[in-house]
Amino acid sequence: MIRFGPAGWTYRDWEGVVYPKPKPRGFDPLVAMAALFDTIELNTSFYAPITPRNAHLWLERTEFNPNFRFTAKLWKRFTHERSEPWTAEDVRWARVGLSLLRDAGRLGAVLVQFPWSFRNEPKNRDHVDAIVSAFEGLPLVLEVRHASWNEPSYYAELVERGLGFVNIDQPLFKNSIAPSARATAAVGYVRVHGRNYKEWFRQKSSPIDRYDYLYSARELEPWAERTKEVAAHARVEDVYVITNNHARGKGVANALMLKAMVTGQRVEAPETLLREYPEALGPYARPMDLTASALEHTAPAP
Repeated sequence: MIRFGPAGWTYRDWEGVVYPKPKPRGFDPLVAMAALFDTIELNTSFYAPITPRNAHLWLERTEFNPNFRFTAKLWKRFTHERSEPWTAEDVRWARVGLSLLRDAGRLGAVLVQFPWSFRNEPKNRDHVDAIVSAFEGLPLVLEVRHASWNEPSYYAELVERGLGFVNIDQPLFKNSIAPSARATAAVGYVRVHGRNYKEWFRQKSSPIDRYDYLYSARELEPWAERTKEVAAHARVEDVYVITNNHARGKGVANALMLKAMVTGQRVEAPETLLREYPEALGPYARPMDLTASALEHTAPAP
């Protein structure tokens, strides 16, 4: 199964674009996203481990969609804060929420995301090995951004260990890993970040600025073909296509466009989103009342 969805669901600049503004009483953005998509990538798990309470709440709120799966970024303690070794307690806390989602059958993948500065060298390979050992039993997919990882031995190792490779679209600078359609495990993963060259490596760039980019249909067409190629691979059982260009709901628009391109069918899109991006999204979508759909699936307050 190929699932499409955005990274995250709570952004202030989505109000009036993806979600109604003001939000009516009882409107739940997560329910709205689960009514629109079959997956969403958790951002909060990058900044802190998922608490058991949140894991249970997210499961309850998306239960109405049996096809819905979460993917989750691994806590940055393991991928970006590498100057000090992590502790057994760090691993325990990071695994708790992820394991709850997995045991409920709702965890599609755990995204082990490294920055461009993480290069293919012995100490970093050892670091990856340690993460894989610490999170054994979870569906790991690895995202690397530096071209030094683009070598056959690395891909062969992923296949041998059953680890997924994340095919990414990013601004291409010197030594940036290029677009691909690799499948190394049962989970296939595609992740598009946008192509905001001006802001990508700017030191003071905010996440909103860095991921402020709307793909055109022409730019997405090769990714629709790559998605089909990943899905057609013999070892792949599920594919996740995540749009990380979240500024002003652009990732939501592009996720819907990719879904339409891959499936060959028009999709439903929030009326407000169609008004915001009519030229890009219009040819692929018909309007829907996202508020009504979300409220229909929202459990009444006790």
